[in-house]
Formats: sequence, C-alpha cells, structure tokens
Amino acid sequence: MFFSIGDLAARTGVKVPTIRYYESRGLLSAPLRSSGNQRRYGHAELERLGFIRHARDLGFSLEAISALIELQDHPDRACTSATRIAQGQLDAVREKIRRLRALESELARIAEGCTGDGAARDCYVLASLADHDLCVQDHARDTSPSTQLT
Repeated sequence: MFFSIGDLAARTGVKVPTIRYYESRGLLSAPLRSSGNQRRYGHAELERLGFIRHARDLGFSLEAISALIELQDHPDRACTSATRIAQGQLDAVREKIRRLRALESELARIAEGCTGDGAARDCYVLASLADHDLCVQDHARDTSPSTQLT
C-alpha cells in the first residue's frame, strides 16, 4: 500500500512542507515516485514519520532525532546513546520547568505589586519592566540552545 504526501500528512498530523523538510534533512528517505512524479510512501515511511512526530512532541531536536533514527536503523547496537539523548532531553525539560517557575513567581510578584487604580507614571508593573533591579528572582532569559524558553 502506498500513500501520497497528502495521505501521509493526514495520517500523521505533520504538514506537507514539514514532510518535505524532513526529507531534505535526511530524516525520511526519498520516496518512490509515480509515473506522474508524485511522491509515494510506504508503511515504513508512515511509521518513521510517526516516530519523528512523537519525538518532536517530546521536544527532541532534529539532531537528536537523527541520532535516534540512526540507532533505530541498527537494532543490534547498544541503546546507551538513546538513553543518553533521552536523559539530556529530560534534563533540558527540567531546567525549563525550573526557569518557568521562577518566571511565574516573579510575574506574580510584579502583578500583585500594582493595584491598578493609579496613574501609569506610578504603575509598579511598568516600573518593574523598566528596571530589572526591582526583580527579586533571577529570571533572565537563557539563550543557550538546550534551555531556551520558546
């Protein structure tokens, strides 16, 4: 059974341009082509795309997914690297949660510091946004790739 790119998109919830992008990145192999030059995918590609979609839903980078696919394509290899990649993703998620909790706390403090009934010139929210020194928690955005809040 073969699927068109539209069928594949509908079955996996992955948009057609994203499927093409995954092909260009080598995450999906180049599909067979019909006589009309339409892409034709088999069950293996459907499963692979489902794997990629699930990994993306869990926040794995395309580089990590590529490494996991490489391991999946060699089932006799040890899964140590898969565990390491998953642990790295878990660590990154925990760091994001930590930073989000700090952000939540600081935003709550700022919002609660303003009654909302005064003039804008006396607004604690505006003053806090203008002067980072008024903040009590470190919540500066971390721009490192593994912990970037997006």
